Amino acid sequence: MARPVNLLVFDSGIGGLGVVRQIRLLQPQANIIYLADNSFYPYGEKPDGVLIARILKVIGQAIELTKPDAVVIACNTASTVALGHLREAIALPFIGCVPPIKPAAAASRTRHIGLLATAATIRRPYLADLVQKFAGDCTLHSHGTAILADLAEAKFRGQAINLADLKAAIAPLFDQPGAEQIDTIALGCTHYTFLLDELDAIHPGIKWFDPAGAVARQTAAVTDGLTALEPPSFVNAAFFTEALPDFAEMRVSLSGYGFNHLHLLN
Repeated sequence: MARPVNLLVFDSGIGGLGVVRQIRLLQPQANIIYLADNSFYPYGEKPDGVLIARILKVIGQAIELTKPDAVVIACNTASTVALGHLREAIALPFIGCVPPIKPAAAASRTRHIGLLATAATIRRPYLADLVQKFAGDCTLHSHGTAILADLAEAKFRGQAINLADLKAAIAPLFDQPGAEQIDTIALGCTHYTFLLDELDAIHPGIKWFDPAGAVARQTAAVTDGLTALEPPSFVNAAFFTEALPDFAEMRVSLSGYGFNHLHLLN
């Protein structure tokens, strides 16, 4: 009997859990191992060379330990900086995560679209290529900030989000010339999934585009027909690169995403 596919899903923190949620809807039989490089969080402001070396090392260790059939890089920053390097170094299918510029542009009537992401994602050539390919007739208004990921991490841990703080964090996006015409915004960081309700409350007239669903659909397409060649080393387990100070609370939260076993990746 064919064994369900084993997937390793990677992010710098909790952002990739939104992707996990969507994968479980499409591939409920998949065995998912989650890896959060929380000891090196946040990724968004670190130099590319440092990130590439770190990502290759951590994911390489996790692959050796968990023996996945495919790897999902559920982190925009990691995808844009290291996906090519991972594919060159490791003979496994890798699924990346890119800002949802294409659907945001397709849905925009004003042809003014917004992008919220980390500063690193915004400055990389990959974004310019996406805009040229899928939103050439649009004006892109972008804003890079590290604050939103921190707010998302806080919300996931049960902390209340001050809407005034969130509004101030994204205000520079709307201060740009012509930004009053923005009608769609792409979320260029998987962490922001967890702030969708608050973002919609602040700007209810805007349509927000979250990358999680697209990543899950691509994962299903890439792994369609794949079956595990051997039994999994770990079943629906979550790994962290640093001990969690709020272990008890996180254990409860992660169980809601199907992870009943938490481990430390040394």
